[in-house]
Amino acid sequence: MELSSILKAEAVKVISTASSKKRLLHEMGEIASAVYGIDTARAVDALLERESLGPTGVGHGVALPHARIEDVDQVIGVFVMLEKPIEFEAVDRQPVDIAFALFAPKEAGVEHLKALARVSRTLRDADVCTKLRANSDPATLYTILTENQSVQAA
Repeated sequence: MELSSILKAEAVKVISTASSKKRLLHEMGEIASAVYGIDTARAVDALLERESLGPTGVGHGVALPHARIEDVDQVIGVFVMLEKPIEFEAVDRQPVDIAFALFAPKEAGVEHLKALARVSRTLRDADVCTKLRANSDPATLYTILTENQSVQAA
């Protein structure tokens, strides 16, 4: 699975207004609504419900919030780079400045897991995260995220 198949360039944003985990998840829900046409409240509620099971901050400043919702028929993604890191209850207790949210259909099985594994693999790469943090242009961030898959595949 390639990131370009689940992430639209318009769903890549740099945000300066998120001051909390809840606010970040709300912003991501709004982006998902604007880009993919899903219901904002449903997207935010699903992300918050998933977070209640355990935080999705995976460490090294990265969070991978994800949820299954009825509004989508395929796995879709939203990527956010935060200008100022926020507390996210990450496993390493470090603040988060990179967040990649995934929304999957309610009945998605393997596709949801494949997408989550792909995003996780990409954002575990320290070089990728360094490049992301060095850029604030959404188009450049999208290119970094989607070009990386070709390098890994080669």
